Amino acid sequence: MQDKLFLTSEWDKTFPKSEEVFHEKATFHTRYGITLACDAYRPKQAAEPLPAIAVCGPFGAVKEQASGLYAQEMAKRGFLTIAFDPSFTGESGGQPRYVASPDINTEDFSAAVDYLSCRKDVNPEKIGVIGICGWGGMALNAAAMDTRIKATVASTMYDMTRVNAKGYFDADDSEEERFEIKNALNKQRTADYQNGNYERAGGVVDPLPDDAPFFVKDYYDYYKTKRGYHARSLNSNEGWNKTSALSFLNMPILAYSNEIRSAVLIVHGEKAHSCYFSKDAYAAMTKNSKYTANKELLIIPNAVHTDLYDRLDVIPFDQIEAFFKKNFDRK
Repeated sequence: MQDKLFLTSEWDKTFPKSEEVFHEKATFHTRYGITLACDAYRPKQAAEPLPAIAVCGPFGAVKEQASGLYAQEMAKRGFLTIAFDPSFTGESGGQPRYVASPDINTEDFSAAVDYLSCRKDVNPEKIGVIGICGWGGMALNAAAMDTRIKATVASTMYDMTRVNAKGYFDADDSEEERFEIKNALNKQRTADYQNGNYERAGGVVDPLPDDAPFFVKDYYDYYKTKRGYHARSLNSNEGWNKTSALSFLNMPILAYSNEIRSAVLIVHGEKAHSCYFSKDAYAAMTKNSKYTANKELLIIPNAVHTDLYDRLDVIPFDQIEAFFKKNFDRK
C-alpha cells in the first residue's frame, strides 16, 4: 500500500523557472514501499533516449531548494533530471515524518535509479546521481552498492554518520561522548512514545546569536532568508525528529567506498567548514583502490559551504556537465 501524495501544482521553488526545459511533477516508490515525490526536468531540444541524473540534498532541505536548482541547470545542458524529496520529508511519503536513516536514504537514491531506468525517454545505461551536503555522502554510499549508477557527483558533502558519531572535526570521538548522546536520545524515545509524538530538534537557529560561528551564519543566510527559505524545508523550520540521530551513531556509511568502480567527482569549497569531509572521503575512496583513474576531487577557491547550494557563479556546472558526459560515454 503506497502513500497517496498531494503535490503542489504551482511553481514554489527558491529559484526562477527556466523556459529552456519542460517541468513536471512525478512520483516513484522505494523497495520499502515509501512513495517519493520529485520534480522532473527535461530539455526541450534533445534527442531521446536521454542520459539521466537524480539529485537530492542538502540534508534537511527540500527539492524546491538547491537540488531543484541543480536539476534544472543540468536539464538545460541536455540531461533528463529529477530532484526528489527523501523519505519522510517534503512532499514525499512515509510515517512518521521528519525521520532520517543512512539505510533508507541510500535506498532513496537507488529507488530514483529504478524509476529513471524504466522511463522510456531515458537511456538506462547512462544514469548518474548528484548528492548535495549530507546527501553527498548518501550518493557515494549508493554508488558503492548500486552498479547501475555510472557516475556520481558529491557537492559540498557531509558524512552524516561521521559528524553524528564523532562531532565536527572528530572532536567528540570517544566512547564516553557517544554514550552520553545515546543515553539522552533513548530517553527521548521513551518520552516520544509516552507523548504520542516526536519532538523536533529545531532547524537553523533563529534569531541568530551575535556570537554564532561563521558556518551557522552561513546556514542562516541560506535557510532563514529569502535567498533559500522554504515552508517545507526542515532546516528552514523545526528540523528533524531528535531521535533521527540514533541510527547515524551506529551505522557508518562509506565502508566500501574504495570499491566504487564507477566515476566519482567530489566538489567542495576551499573555505567551507565541511571541506575536510570531502578531502577525507576522496582519500579513503582512492586508498588501496584499483579504481582511481575515474575519481576526481575539485576544490573551489574561496567558496564556503552554501556557495555550492545556489551560487551559479560558483557551482562548477561546466565541469560537472563534462564529467557526466565523459563518463556516460566511457565504455
